[in-house]
Amino acid sequence: MSAKYIFVTGGVVSSLGKGLAAASIGCLLEARGIKVNLMKFDPYLNVDPGTMSPFQHGEVFVTDDGAETDLDLGHYERFTHAKLTRDNNLTTGRIYEQIITKERRGDYLGKTVQVIPHVTNEIKNAMRKVAADCDVALVEIGGTVGDIESLPFLEAIRQMRQELGRDNTCFVHMTLVPWIAAAQELKTKPTQHSVKEMLSIGIQPDILLCRADRAVPREMRSKIAAFCNVEEKAVIIARDVPSIYEVPLNLAEQGVDALALKYLRIDTHDANLSKWQDIVHRAYNPQDDVSIAIVGKYVEYEDSYKSLKEALVHGALSHNLKLKVTWIEAEGLETRGEDGRRNNDFYTQLEGFDGILVPGGFGKRGIEGMLNAIRYAREHKVPYFGICLGMQTACIEYARNVCGLKDANSGEFDPATPHRIIYKLRELTGVEEMGGTMRLGAWACVLEPGSLAAKAYGTTEISERHRHRYEFNREYEAILTGAGLRLTGTTPDATYVEIVEIPGHPFFLGCQFHPEFKSKPLEPHPLFRDFVGAAYKNRRTVEATESADMLVE
Repeated sequence: MSAKYIFVTGGVVSSLGKGLAAASIGCLLEARGIKVNLMKFDPYLNVDPGTMSPFQHGEVFVTDDGAETDLDLGHYERFTHAKLTRDNNLTTGRIYEQIITKERRGDYLGKTVQVIPHVTNEIKNAMRKVAADCDVALVEIGGTVGDIESLPFLEAIRQMRQELGRDNTCFVHMTLVPWIAAAQELKTKPTQHSVKEMLSIGIQPDILLCRADRAVPREMRSKIAAFCNVEEKAVIIARDVPSIYEVPLNLAEQGVDALALKYLRIDTHDANLSKWQDIVHRAYNPQDDVSIAIVGKYVEYEDSYKSLKEALVHGALSHNLKLKVTWIEAEGLETRGEDGRRNNDFYTQLEGFDGILVPGGFGKRGIEGMLNAIRYAREHKVPYFGICLGMQTACIEYARNVCGLKDANSGEFDPATPHRIIYKLRELTGVEEMGGTMRLGAWACVLEPGSLAAKAYGTTEISERHRHRYEFNREYEAILTGAGLRLTGTTPDATYVEIVEIPGHPFFLGCQFHPEFKSKPLEPHPLFRDFVGAAYKNRRTVEATESADMLVE
């Protein structure tokens, strides 16, 4: 039987959590034994988010096949077992690129190319491709109803209902029920107007997810149902929760999955959510906490590091710990007090953390601050985890402060440096185009037996996802390894260095890949699990030492 579809749309305002809602519904369907796939349509004209500022769009999530995609695909992978590719995220830009390519080839046989049917057909074909090997495909439409750029996507899903029938399609619409402080009231009018806008383009929502920051009275739910022409039990309150991993349980409690399956005429067994219940129990009942400082370039907008934050949460949950993250702007760590004194300098900002992490990024802004943070972690034996740029800066810091190469740098930050510890990928020499030209997607890596990485993974052969334009310069390998740095992970052909470590340190590891993209709440990534474990162990050691010193005094 061909797949059935659940379409997730949004109204009133953006950023209500459509991606999280789609991922949670997918999670609940999987728990009932249904094979799902998920996709996201983004209305913007960029071909993909790869060249967009993290401040504009947040994180760029990377799939195994090297696609640079929307961060919602990270939610899809963390909540389900769907194998996502570049086909699971399409933008208006990419769709128009495909259509224009066909037009130039003459595929349309001289016809006038229009939004209907050509653009909408391209959108529907993309949906069918993703749904080819699953029972239910969840399709999220980015933006909000009423946006000009979203109209072709909404028209396409309206046509899908016409072509497939009501038993094969289900519309889930997410809206806002705001609390007006001055009136001390929740208001349903924004939801009513949003549904009215959907009706004006021919789509009647089947299920309403009403985002609210507090409980919504039953009479208000009845009012929404009456005005929006849905069953009362189909008015679901998507209330704010401290942990996003509670969202599937909240939706299950209100019967979202049962409703969707009823509308789609699918019979299944009950969902087994015991593992998710255990995760939420641990999230709300930690034995202790662990504090991690993230020293980055885009910390003003936390969505820039969405997968990273969640991977740290997964690592903490695996040890039954509460994660306490402090976001530190790298540029703010570039100063030292006079004569190295620790007043009003980066020392005071870094003291007291159990672990320090430097994530990925591009450009030279904040690099000196990152180098100071890495030096602090290395010299003070604070567990350190460097990812992508965090590995590259760790190598530069080691070259400068351990090997004595004072002007060591990356060709990205200083093209004239006499010691290019990091330089542009050899295959990218002469390539100036920015979009999709990096080393992207899953690549194999061989680990040195007995290394921190090998112990974490429990194997010496791994595959991880990459997104970088620069690499470690192996001409400096002998100098750095001679001074104590270990290169513990390389590609099978030994071309690229993938992991560096410092032996004798509680935990000092830098990796060129992005392990955060493969971490799940039920399957924490080994490197994050061990980094958080080392950070907590280090904290306990420091506390024990301080207690012993106090007893001596």
